[in-house]
Amino acid sequence: MVGTAITRQCREAGVDVHYLTTRQEKIREEPGYRGFLWDPAQRTLDPRSFDGVHAVINLAGTSISQPWTPSNKRKIQQSRTDSLDTLFRHMKTNGKGQVEYLVSASAIGIYGHSFTDYHMESSTHTGEGFLAETVRQWEDAARAFEALEMPCGMLRLGLVLAGKGGALPQIARPVRFYAGAPLGSGRQWQSWIHLEDAAAMFLFAVHQQLEGVYNAVAPNPVTNAKLTRQVAEVLNKPIWLPRVPAAILKLLMGERAELVLGSQRVCADKIKMEGFTYTFANLRPALEDLL
Repeated sequence: MVGTAITRQCREAGVDVHYLTTRQEKIREEPGYRGFLWDPAQRTLDPRSFDGVHAVINLAGTSISQPWTPSNKRKIQQSRTDSLDTLFRHMKTNGKGQVEYLVSASAIGIYGHSFTDYHMESSTHTGEGFLAETVRQWEDAARAFEALEMPCGMLRLGLVLAGKGGALPQIARPVRFYAGAPLGSGRQWQSWIHLEDAAAMFLFAVHQQLEGVYNAVAPNPVTNAKLTRQVAEVLNKPIWLPRVPAAILKLLMGERAELVLGSQRVCADKIKMEGFTYTFANLRPALEDLL
């Protein structure tokens, strides 16, 4: 989803794109747009993929929305660390070529659950569960590139809102059928970002060669109750059902309920101070654009 938006923005700007995929049927070769095979689990990739490449954007990682069985947890973590390790090993063995910079996706799931904390990149209140540990491993794998004397940035993505894919269609669907309701207490903070801003932020990081960790969220987080209410307002639907009790969500989703009940109020000041400008800084215009 984010990768598709980044690719479109690159092509609109006349920037050539090489992309890696594990599926042969997804290989395309067009002017300024070429696909190459790789297999992170086996640490292999097509070395031609680096020809003429000046920056690498890593977004690889299997979906965290699948059931959190022990085997799926391993896949979620390994898909993130294996991809970075494959890129690292290739550059260490074959040289960096023309690559000058790498930026990797990360996630705000590293921050601890809180209704009151305002998380900056320097926050010491990090989580202790599966999500937080996954992000720690992810970022450690990205930091390995420092050994290659390569500038490396990490963007901690919040809830990415898109018209197709991601969480927003799942939030909007029950609202459309008059069954929308806040989840749990509804007080949990949702640090969101519009898909177009998320993609633009990765390209901004490349152009500025930003190093270290940056929160990739809009500057105005909202509670789950406000998010649900504004989705309903944009769709012109009422919210008349009571809240969905946290106990029911935990019963249905198990440990994965952390995805909808966890609260992270995350600060965007650091990326703003670098000069990044949001197209959608507030939720209502973002929803009107997407729904």
